[in-house]
Amino acid sequence: MTWKLKQFHELSKEMMYQILKKRVDVFVVEQECPYPEIDGIDDECLHLWNEEDGDIKAYCRLVPPQKKGEYYAIGRVFVIEECRGTGLARELMNRAIGILNNDLEVDGIQLHGQEHLRYFYQSFGFKEITDVYIEDGIPHVDMVMKSRN
Repeated sequence: MTWKLKQFHELSKEMMYQILKKRVDVFVVEQECPYPEIDGIDDECLHLWNEEDGDIKAYCRLVPPQKKGEYYAIGRVFVIEECRGTGLARELMNRAIGILNNDLEVDGIQLHGQEHLRYFYQSFGFKEITDVYIEDGIPHVDMVMKSRN
């Protein structure tokens, strides 16, 4: 298994297609949640994934702040079904956090997580900043991790 980190312009058409297909497979089809998966900001993001034999096993994108006062965000986090429970999600999050803290030297990291994963994200140091709310029919919570004082 190999880890890759690329900016949008470094992605081949084939790789971007595979990323989008996997995201739709997980977030739209598997979770039965019709929502606008292609949101127009992929070209601003760093894309981090793990692949084996050219097939994506885990993925997230690192999203620059979209509004004044926001932090970089970790978003579209997924591990394909057959790799869940293997520690790959923890490795993905550790890598994403490491890139943001060490390479980009951010002041904080935010995420918009599904509520059932709140304790997983808390294990990295994220703290809830909203109550649970429903978005696209799924309970979510916003979380932040401060990186520097």
